[in-house]
Amino acid sequence: MNEENEILLLKGNEAIARAAIRCGCDGYFGYPITPQSEVLETLAELKPWETTGMVVVQAESEVASINMLYGGGGTGKRVMTSSASPGIALMQEGISYMAGAEVPGLIVNVQRGGPGLGTIQPSQSDYNQATRGGGNGDYNVIVLAPASVQEMADFVDLAFTLAFRWRTPVMMLSDGVIGQMMEKVVLPPFKPRRTEEEIAKECPWASNGHGIKERGPQVITSLELQPDIMEVRNIALQKKYKEIAEKEVRYETRHMEDADYAIVAFGSAARISQKAIEIAREKGRNAGLFRPITLWPFPEKEIAELSKQVKGILVVEINAGQMVFDVRLAAEGRVPVEQYGRLGGIVPSPDEIVDALMKLP
Repeated sequence: MNEENEILLLKGNEAIARAAIRCGCDGYFGYPITPQSEVLETLAELKPWETTGMVVVQAESEVASINMLYGGGGTGKRVMTSSASPGIALMQEGISYMAGAEVPGLIVNVQRGGPGLGTIQPSQSDYNQATRGGGNGDYNVIVLAPASVQEMADFVDLAFTLAFRWRTPVMMLSDGVIGQMMEKVVLPPFKPRRTEEEIAKECPWASNGHGIKERGPQVITSLELQPDIMEVRNIALQKKYKEIAEKEVRYETRHMEDADYAIVAFGSAARISQKAIEIAREKGRNAGLFRPITLWPFPEKEIAELSKQVKGILVVEINAGQMVFDVRLAAEGRVPVEQYGRLGGIVPSPDEIVDALMKLP
């Protein structure tokens, strides 16, 4: 295994698979569905079980995949799964279990259009599901939104770091554009999987037999039948989420120094918006880009400050309007906040975005 950085031309899905191997991932459990099947296919081709010992399993369903993730993460292992929108919907019960039991793990969603089976074309219509937890109960998961193939690779290690730092599931919310597009990628240097001794030291909470003589059996569960104890657990979770919101917000800005108008967009919509900003500036409308990288925690304070600096905000997303409500909440009515998006797997063009931007007062 090459321990140095490696530069390759890859699809976003391929970059995730290769980065997982190089980041010391212990196991992948997934099921094929367009447009993310290359994650599993790439892992099957590379056969990391022969080089690093990483387990790769095509499970019988998405429900099986997420429960394998629950089990693997519960032992302190770095484990991940990937799917596309309908498959992620099937995983929601398991994600809620993991959040309630505070089990770390990485879930990759390469979004496609819906509702239902919808289309195999790209979309960003799972924003509400991802940022509101998605399953039953009061919980959140950290949500990272890559905007390039390079970030598809970079965010794998970041996701594992955050998952174990906070003992929580982390979702990488991508889409079919970034999953299928090809770009030059600098892959991270190889680092070995952790030893059992390292896991025992780093994850004293894990249910893996380490320390069983000293402390007895370690049970990980989200079930608690005593309401007063369950309330204490929920309060502790909410305290953790508040701390995450204070410490883990990530975002990027471009051309905001002299901007009179702001485009707020994530993922592939942000990539397209960069070109729209160039065109708008040529037409005399100085616009800049604010790109949330963490969709949860959402950069509320930063957008609140942004709303004090510009005349208007256009939210660009490939859906009927979901993130726009979070932006409006943060802006608190200081400036007009409008939304532009396309549906059914159609991706907006830069010219369409410019036309929408020009309509802002």
